[in-house]
Amino acid sequence: MSNIIEQVRHELINNSDETKKESGKRFFKEEVRLYGVKTMIVSKISKEAFKSVKKLSKKEIFDLCEQLWTSGMMEESFIACNWAYAIKKQYTEDDFLLFERWVNEYVTNWASCDTLCNHTIGTFLEMYPESIEKLKDWTKSQNRWVRRASAVSLIIPAKKGLFKDDIFEIADSLLLDTEDLVQKGYGWMLKSLCTKYEDEVYQYVLSKRDIMPRTALRYAIEKMPKPMKQEAMKREKKK
Repeated sequence: MSNIIEQVRHELINNSDETKKESGKRFFKEEVRLYGVKTMIVSKISKEAFKSVKKLSKKEIFDLCEQLWTSGMMEESFIACNWAYAIKKQYTEDDFLLFERWVNEYVTNWASCDTLCNHTIGTFLEMYPESIEKLKDWTKSQNRWVRRASAVSLIIPAKKGLFKDDIFEIADSLLLDTEDLVQKGYGWMLKSLCTKYEDEVYQYVLSKRDIMPRTALRYAIEKMPKPMKQEAMKREKKK
């Protein structure tokens, strides 16, 4: 199995670009390790390599994902996320512990966080909605990426109108978080919920306007009609 990881890394190195690598770093405040490969090419490499592993057991595939995560290279983390998501039909309830460990131990930037959470963990939660209670515990973590993950894991479910009450509970827990990337995360979660529950999100934002950080508020109301946005911002300015 290690051969496929070597092949993946060989392909990433062959497709790396120093200019892309340096430009990519500008999107992050923290130190990130990149090959400098375009996202489209990473996806292509991922799909091609997965053909060689898709018949392996779930455990074997997850072990390969772990090898990719441990490298600390962002493009490898994307491939790990892609492969984990590709076997979503095999998820079982106890996989939550593995995904939770990945977030805690390997996620060190918003891109890896969102790639893992939006699809893999979001899909898992739709399959096993009772796990939402465990997700809520993430809001209390000392790790900012775990706290962001508690929100961005619900982006796609929120667009479907799922977990509405839980989303507001998580937003309450993260409301005063001082990390801007956590604020953006739960603001994005609320914005996604607007797809089905715009008025309820609007009322929620208004009820929290005196304490909700400006960053989170702006994200939450981004897709609302102009009059609603103006009213929300007008009230926010009274702080």
